[in-house]
Amino acid sequence: MSGVMKRMGMIFRAKANKALDRAEDPRETLDYSYQKQVELLQKVRRGVADVATSRKRLELQLGQLQSQSSKLEEQGRKALALGREDLAREALTRRAALQQQVSDLETQHQTLQGEEEKLTLASQRLQAKVDAFRTKKETIKATYTAAQAQTRIGEAFSGISEEMGDVGMAIQRAEDKTAQLQARAGAIDELLASGALDDPSGMGKDDITAELERLSGGNDVELELQRMKAELAGGSTAKPAIEGGQAGQHHAAQPQDRPHFDKQ
Repeated sequence: MSGVMKRMGMIFRAKANKALDRAEDPRETLDYSYQKQVELLQKVRRGVADVATSRKRLELQLGQLQSQSSKLEEQGRKALALGREDLAREALTRRAALQQQVSDLETQHQTLQGEEEKLTLASQRLQAKVDAFRTKKETIKATYTAAQAQTRIGEAFSGISEEMGDVGMAIQRAEDKTAQLQARAGAIDELLASGALDDPSGMGKDDITAELERLSGGNDVELELQRMKAELAGGSTAKPAIEGGQAGQHHAAQPQDRPHFDKQ
């Protein structure tokens, strides 16, 4: 049972990993990494700002303590000048305590200043890395986008090629069927013409019949042409003859029309 569960767990992890690979977009991952680096850079800058603020606050406290120390020293001088040695001693005692505080603050100031310099240098280095990563990120994103577009174009062309291949095969099949039908029709015409097949419609003719009809048709045309020529020739000769006959009759009739007188 445990082996089955391990196998199911492995299959599930493999499926989940494959699904994550499909869902993962490298550009989004790069943008997320860049965002995290920018957030880290902002934290470093805030740290630098906090250290600088603390350093500035120490400098202000040092300024105040040094001012108080100078004031106590001046008061001790005045008290000693007035013969008040006790007051001068008290002023110098307070000044000594302030000087210890000033020394401690100066030590802290140096420590903070060193930390500030380190953080500033780290911030500059991190800024350079973030800028370099940003440039590389944009380059990778552009390359990935171009590769993705090229892949899609290739897939589109592949799909078009497959479709064109199917169309070409369909055209080839149509041409083959057309050639087959033409060959079959030609073979049937030859068989009908040779008499090997009977034409149930009675329209089929063999070669001899077709030749005889062609010659017969040609003779009919020639005979008709000769007949028309003969008619035209006969008509042209008959008209002058008719006209000549009419003229003879006219001249022959004139003596008959004259009156006859008996000689008495």
